[in-house]
Amino acid sequence: MRSGPPQLDSENNADSPLRVVFMGTPALAAEILARLAEAPPAILHVVSVVTRPDAERGRGLSLSPSEVARVAGRLGLPVLKPEKLRAEEFLAALRETRPDVIVVAAYGRILPAAVLEAPRLAPINVHASLLPRHRGAAPIEGAILAGDPVSGVTIMRITDRVDAGPILLKRELPLAADETQGSLKQKLALLGAEALIEALTLLEHGQLDETPQDESLATYTKPVQKGDAIIDWNAPAVTIERMTRAYNPWPVARTTIAGSELLIWQASVADEDSHEAQPGAVLRLSPQVTVQCGRGLLTLIEVQAPGRRRISAADFARGKRLTEGARLAT
Repeated sequence: MRSGPPQLDSENNADSPLRVVFMGTPALAAEILARLAEAPPAILHVVSVVTRPDAERGRGLSLSPSEVARVAGRLGLPVLKPEKLRAEEFLAALRETRPDVIVVAAYGRILPAAVLEAPRLAPINVHASLLPRHRGAAPIEGAILAGDPVSGVTIMRITDRVDAGPILLKRELPLAADETQGSLKQKLALLGAEALIEALTLLEHGQLDETPQDESLATYTKPVQKGDAIIDWNAPAVTIERMTRAYNPWPVARTTIAGSELLIWQASVADEDSHEAQPGAVLRLSPQVTVQCGRGLLTLIEVQAPGRRRISAADFARGKRLTEGARLAT
């Protein structure tokens, strides 16, 4: 007995592929779009792409299209870049595409009811976590910060509550000990594309069931700000080490030394007990740069000074920019 709502029962036949409108913005979504466009034409057809308007990017702050817009252009897909999702001009253009399904992957805005009601079957989201864990805007960073051993993707039907819709499909992925935000995004983009195509295939054949989320297990993430990456050396070493991975490549875990900012790109938890020193104190420079934390010690591996290239912490120390007894600011 199918638990899914009536709108998930596809009436298409093998000669009528699902008409898909794709909504997304960053690189993760662009990877999913590229894979989606390679899906068997008997299953689906991407009829249009919706992405955020061009934004100022780079040092020159020139207007540049989103990663999704660039991929759509390369694929020859029509692109809509609405300033306002409730604008009648955009809604009319969306309805003209006659979508069976709207697929959303990291679009970056909450969708109004008029958009959610546009597809014949359902609006579907590709979320980069195992829902209901890590709902919200930063599930990848959230999984690394929490020390989760496993992450994954969830294909879910979108409702009027953020990331709370019923689950259509889940796929798990073990996290490597050195997993960074960047590496995990790439892995989950590929896994998300595979799971999405599988879900749409099942939907095409009227075989896609859904399961309500367990609200008692829900956790939440918030959008990452640059200030979130400032290291508090009173925190345990394991927490700070996770920060270096969760915020790599952006916004990058950071501290200050003698009033100057220092980016910490890579670090590890030292396999020894804490000392009596104050949190943030540089205990030694050799054989590795070791810093006292609120609990445990952190070994700095790769750092970067403002306007300089990334170098090993040992080389940074040899340049006399770090001394034993110095204290990194909290």
